Amino acid sequence: MANRNPKHASTVLLTRPDPDGKFEILLTRRPNEMEFLGGFYVFPGGTVCPEDSSEKIFRRCRGLSAPEAQKILGDDLSPELSLAHWVAVIRELFEEVGILLCVTESGAEPDVEDGERLEEKRQALVAGTLDFGSFLEAENLFCDLARAVYFSHRVTPEFYPIRFDTRFYLASLPAGQTALPQSEEVADSLWIAPQEALRQTDHDHFPLLPPTTTMLQNLCAYESWQSLCEKFGLS
Repeated sequence: MANRNPKHASTVLLTRPDPDGKFEILLTRRPNEMEFLGGFYVFPGGTVCPEDSSEKIFRRCRGLSAPEAQKILGDDLSPELSLAHWVAVIRELFEEVGILLCVTESGAEPDVEDGERLEEKRQALVAGTLDFGSFLEAENLFCDLARAVYFSHRVTPEFYPIRFDTRFYLASLPAGQTALPQSEEVADSLWIAPQEALRQTDHDHFPLLPPTTTMLQNLCAYESWQSLCEKFGLS
């Protein structure tokens, strides 16, 4: 029987400019052995966890308040759950591909030079031996929620056995950071133009499903990096 109570989830469309003035999007392929969407290309993201709305994490957030988040997502969510959707974006992006949408207490970019230390902590987060709030405190980092711009909303149809109530966000790749090519939940990752990704869907080696294809189609409406940035305030 289908689950009629979809889980709240957040997904991030991470973007970067290309040399021709257009832009690329990050797609990750889930390992074949994963029960849910194994082998498919998706955007980084996942379920909103109870920890994402903890006071411990909210104290480590900048750029958006809970009432502001609720105003964007709608009154059907509480202010706390609304803000937790943004936190989930930051957490999932780091857990899956090692990208930090964070700042220091002074508002500066995080120091990512010690990649080995950060990778050890990322692995601990995935393993559950470290919680995200403690990671932020130890690194003296704050989630820069303003970097994740709300893009779209989709609920999995009722006939699916696993359902999600997903908010999609846009973010630009921070300067000096590089996405991991592989991780525990990522068999491989690649940067690709939305139009090219849609063209590849005819090939068996590039499986995509809605809503991924829908988000890619929506991105195709923007012909340049400049137009995307101007529309959504990316930098």
